[in-house]
Amino acid sequence: MLGAAATALVLVVVFYYPVATVFVDAVFVDGRPTVEPLVSVLTSRFYLVDIFGFTAYQALLSTVASVALGLPGAWILSRFEFRGRETLRSLTILPFVMPSIMVAIGFVATFGRNGTLNGVLGALGLPPVELLFTLEAIVIAHAFYNAPLVARVTTAAWESVDASAIETARSLGASPTWAFRDVVLPQLLPAVAVGATLTFVFTFASFPIVLALGGFQLATVEVFIYSRIQNLAYAEAAALAVVETAISLGLTYWYLRYEGSKRGSGQGARPQPRKSLWPGSWSAKATATRLAIAGYGLVVLAVFVGPIASMVLTSLTGPQGGLTLDHYLFLLERQQTGASYQVRPLPAIANSLRFGVGTLLVAVPMGVVMAVLTTRNFRGRAAIDALAMAPFAVSGIVVGLGLLRGLVFGAEAFGTRIQVTGAIAVVAAHAVGAYPFVTRNVAPLLGNLDPRLVESARSLGATRVRALVDIELPLVAAGVVAGAAFAFAISIGEFDSTVVLAEGSTSYTMPVAVERYLGRRLGPATAMGCVLLAVTSLSFVIIERFGGRYGGRGGF
Repeated sequence: MLGAAATALVLVVVFYYPVATVFVDAVFVDGRPTVEPLVSVLTSRFYLVDIFGFTAYQALLSTVASVALGLPGAWILSRFEFRGRETLRSLTILPFVMPSIMVAIGFVATFGRNGTLNGVLGALGLPPVELLFTLEAIVIAHAFYNAPLVARVTTAAWESVDASAIETARSLGASPTWAFRDVVLPQLLPAVAVGATLTFVFTFASFPIVLALGGFQLATVEVFIYSRIQNLAYAEAAALAVVETAISLGLTYWYLRYEGSKRGSGQGARPQPRKSLWPGSWSAKATATRLAIAGYGLVVLAVFVGPIASMVLTSLTGPQGGLTLDHYLFLLERQQTGASYQVRPLPAIANSLRFGVGTLLVAVPMGVVMAVLTTRNFRGRAAIDALAMAPFAVSGIVVGLGLLRGLVFGAEAFGTRIQVTGAIAVVAAHAVGAYPFVTRNVAPLLGNLDPRLVESARSLGATRVRALVDIELPLVAAGVVAGAAFAFAISIGEFDSTVVLAEGSTSYTMPVAVERYLGRRLGPATAMGCVLLAVTSLSFVIIERFGGRYGGRGGF
């Protein structure tokens, strides 16, 4: 109970209070109640069409592109056997730990005027293309992030299709096409719908990618809120944030209900046997299928590997095209000679690691406590589950704005002015975004534990807390470690709220440093991005090492 109370208190202080502050700012201006900011947003053609309409439009296009790119991947992973299949499947988790600002840098290095793509086109004698600051670049970058999510969710559903049902349909005279249409497809569509809904929610609230690849000329709601904050137009920013949060909460509520209604439908199924990627005989159909897979592989290399490889290559390439370490030397020089107001690499790295550890200390206990609560049977558990997952539906920009307007600027409570600034505010924002990932990694393991273990411990005299500490938590240690690695990686890559809350060199992180360097030259930004890549890659190894023990059908 003490842990639950402490978790609830932290959530109220660092999440619900800041979000409530944003809502209050939307209806109170200069100390008087008014609905003018909300009305101005809801009745303005500019806001409804140019901002919210464009945000939904790019999210829709990004969802279509992610589904189109993710479904072939799900088909290959679930229906073919080949060396490295498990590794490839594991890589679909990578977007969860890949900092979005780093991906944006990779796309700038690929699609920029002097980027890798134009270098390849020039070598082939083709004219250059200009994709930077276009809708196409944003959609492709979003597909980079979300197509693996669609592939992961759909692969799990495809592998849950009972082979017996397909064999029965075939024995009744159905062709392979009709068996797929009548047996397999109905079981895949819910997973595709879940993946598409999640993609729409994520891309609707996308911030760093749109900011880096689209700029303010292709502003979504998040980018426009950020511009309003920079111009100190807090009431307008709050009104936009309220409308955006309402839409996100509605979509997330629908997603959770839909996911809950479909959960566990494929348990106990006998999966279909996989085919070898290298066929025994090269018939026309087998050849066409393999050519299609090879073509898809090239697209995957271009979309997923190309941007990261371009970022690394650009960090090692000089203005004349030769290999150089000048961009890394620039970082060292900036560290030695940079002024106090300039972003220096080492403080950014140290801050990121410091905030990552701070996030671990806050998010892991919160996530474990919420996992325990959401796997116990009591009245109101569904409400607790929904409230615990609420940070998924509220963007980092909104949480950052709320913390800025509430705790950072200070609030009066019981005659005392409470003010939380700098590192504490950043860690609070990171922990709010990270703890649901701990919960989602631990809860499936807790839910699958044999209750007789706890009953035996209790019959031997152990208290409920002692049984939890001595029996249950050791058995879910792998999930706790995986969740901790998730929390650390999310903190390291977090940009949305950090860019709002960061105060000078004392709280700039690596993602913020990447964004600041991007405003000067691409080379130092890519060098800083490579440092960020090394740290997040280590987190991914830990997640896969421990999280992979229980598959990927539960949690993330």
